[in-house]
Amino acid sequence: MEQNKAERLNENVTEKMCSSDVTWLGKCVPQPISTYIESIVLLSHKSPDSHIDVKVEFGEGEEKVPLDKIAERAKQYQPAPRVTYKMIQEYIEEKYGFKVHTAYIAEVKRNLGLPMYDAPNMVEELKQPRRHPTAEKVEAIKGALKHFGVI
Repeated sequence: MEQNKAERLNENVTEKMCSSDVTWLGKCVPQPISTYIESIVLLSHKSPDSHIDVKVEFGEGEEKVPLDKIAERAKQYQPAPRVTYKMIQEYIEEKYGFKVHTAYIAEVKRNLGLPMYDAPNMVEELKQPRRHPTAEKVEAIKGALKHFGVI
């Protein structure tokens, strides 16, 4: 019985397909039938409790929001740019006339208890023991950190 229903359904589909313009050289060419069904469902019949209409006019004048004040507020909410080791190295080279290694900067920051960011190239075990910077370089690095407002 189930097989008969399936056969009849298949015949009906074939007849409908051949009755339309799906012929080629006088023969019926069956086209694939999509089983994909699209549906739209209304999930709720609730209507909103209230609406809030806000009208904002920008520009100069009464009851208008000036654009320059918006720009000032946006600048206040921007975070301060991060001070990079490269910036510290450049500052020290300009002011003190010598170069410092990033490991020295990290050592000074570690000794001061400043936050350290995870380095993507960090290793678990050091190949060589850490070399400590000289007192002159420590003072230069502290001066650069003060200059950039880190300490």
